[in-house]
Amino acid sequence: MSIVLETPTDAETGEGPSLEERYQQLSDQWPDRKVEIVDDRIVVREVPTTQHAKLIFRLLLQLIPVMTERGWEAWNDVALFLGPQLGRYRPDVLVVPPDPGLWGEGHVFGKDTLLVAEVVSKSSAHDDHEVKPRGCARGKVPLHLVIDTFAGRVRLLSRPGDKGYDHEVEVRLGEPLELPAPWSLTLNTAVLGG
Repeated sequence: MSIVLETPTDAETGEGPSLEERYQQLSDQWPDRKVEIVDDRIVVREVPTTQHAKLIFRLLLQLIPVMTERGWEAWNDVALFLGPQLGRYRPDVLVVPPDPGLWGEGHVFGKDTLLVAEVVSKSSAHDDHEVKPRGCARGKVPLHLVIDTFAGRVRLLSRPGDKGYDHEVEVRLGEPLELPAPWSLTLNTAVLGG
């Protein structure tokens, strides 16, 4: 699907709305879609499938006991603020402590999250595996979980730095995956396979 902006941008002079302004315009224009800034591109994605929703539900079932005990919350369709001139990702699941830092009304600071999870779709594989982890690491997201049923694997990235995450654990779907402190939880990835 092609997107035509109401206000054209002159490629030679650079006049027109900024990337941030275009992002806000498209977010307002398509409130029922997932609008993100990924690698200096505005990406408008369709609403996830029922399989996608089921996988997220199965993940949340495992996370909710720890979250409930500690007063944490799971948010969906809320953008991450990773820093000036960085992306605006809308992860499938954001887990936050009580009263996380917010940038405006609709963005949570990446450093104030406890876990960010992405479920890979065919159209988002490159962004979910490569681009978003780099951006989340620069934004100091402490734990980044990537669930890829197409490749049959789950990746957990931790220890964020300016060049990416310093630590990665990858398991095949069906193998247990340990979430480190503050979680101290073993995920059953077998139920995430679909």
